[in-house]
Amino acid sequence: MHLVDESDAVPVSSVDDLVEHFRSAEKPRASWRVGTEHELIGVRAAGPDLGTAPPYDGPDGIGAVLAGFARRGWTPVEERGHVIALSRGDAQITIEPGGQFELAARPVAHSCDLVADLREHATVLGEVSRPMGLAWLSIGFRPFGGRDDIPWMPKQRYDVMRAYMPTVGTLGLDMMLRTATVQTNLDWSDEPDAAAKLRCLMSVTQILTALWAASPIVDGKVSGYQSYRAHIWRDTDTARAGLLRFAFERDDVYRAYVEWALDVPMYFVYRGGYQPVPAGLSFRRYMAEGLDGQRATRADWALHLSTLFPDARMKKYMEVRGCDCGSLPMIAALAPFCHGLLYDETARSAAIALTAGLDWDARQRLADEVPIGGLATRVGTTTVGVLARELVAIARDGLRRSLPGVVRLVDPVERIAETGRTQADEIVDIWNQHAGDPAALIRALAHPGLHPTTGTRTDLSC
Repeated sequence: MHLVDESDAVPVSSVDDLVEHFRSAEKPRASWRVGTEHELIGVRAAGPDLGTAPPYDGPDGIGAVLAGFARRGWTPVEERGHVIALSRGDAQITIEPGGQFELAARPVAHSCDLVADLREHATVLGEVSRPMGLAWLSIGFRPFGGRDDIPWMPKQRYDVMRAYMPTVGTLGLDMMLRTATVQTNLDWSDEPDAAAKLRCLMSVTQILTALWAASPIVDGKVSGYQSYRAHIWRDTDTARAGLLRFAFERDDVYRAYVEWALDVPMYFVYRGGYQPVPAGLSFRRYMAEGLDGQRATRADWALHLSTLFPDARMKKYMEVRGCDCGSLPMIAALAPFCHGLLYDETARSAAIALTAGLDWDARQRLADEVPIGGLATRVGTTTVGVLARELVAIARDGLRRSLPGVVRLVDPVERIAETGRTQADEIVDIWNQHAGDPAALIRALAHPGLHPTTGTRTDLSC
């Protein structure tokens, strides 16, 4: 989710200028918040078009869903005559390329506030989309139809990315059109704190992927993957996605991140609209030479940072990016889980130690294997499942120290770790029990209240 702010047109000309972007984001511990973003996959829930993706236009289109929120007090953001986002206070609603419906909830100090926001969002989304015959699925990958069956949303940013993705990988368009994630955004106090948090996230990201795995159905078939969404990211664009080696080797994380980002090819610049740049143009070269008389600005840098997709990303906050979207309780669990893991120094150190014995090649193999094996993936003499149980215990202990009173929000994650039964396993069971009937899967996976034939309840409380 990224809305461009052209007002920050201050020129940048050095690495120090770019480092300042991260330094200016530092916050005292008392001001730390946690934000959660999640994407839902919409499908038609009945009739001859059962299971298909709604387009942007039309009475059951994504544009009509956005209009429903606008009627309820959200402020529309337009581009070329189309509403492509909404805002309300510190919260935003945006649409992904294939119509995935994303809520970036307001940053909160307490997870119960997040639960309240998620409940409200689910209720309103149900009220808006139920008359249209739309359901919204708790899953990390669109289970029905192929890539060519999904209508593109009318956003300039996606037009540029659509042309670029096939030049750098085979699955980038699937990432854009068919995946759905839940992510959590966190603050840091200074550079050592940011370095420790990035190292922690890079150390455990595959464990998080396995715990939150919820994308086993691909093209209407059981794929054999726990997280096909995570597999897609392994062949989307290796220059800007995956693990960051410097996170394990350097403590000057601001400069290290800048140096890495400087050499990743740019997608575009924004001057009243998205303008593609020459193939292979890096931000380093753009900053040194300019482009068609334009000079690099702080707004350009912020935009470029939003086009980088490592497993943990730094902008004005740090993003946890390795998880499939799933049930509302699992969406709500990620923020307190990461709060306990990263906002408590004892927990953070213990989490880093879990995989400290892995070298770089072993970490890359794990990233390749976890999308298929999930919790059963071997890690030396143990498994990801064993590490997951340890990680859940670490996060719960950290949460008890840093934010007591909401520990039970991570109970769904603990159940997965203790039983070894993931959301992906449950989805496959539903699929097999109903012989691949799309209607049955939609009924089972639609968020409570987000299926045309259900009520407005949500299975979420704090």
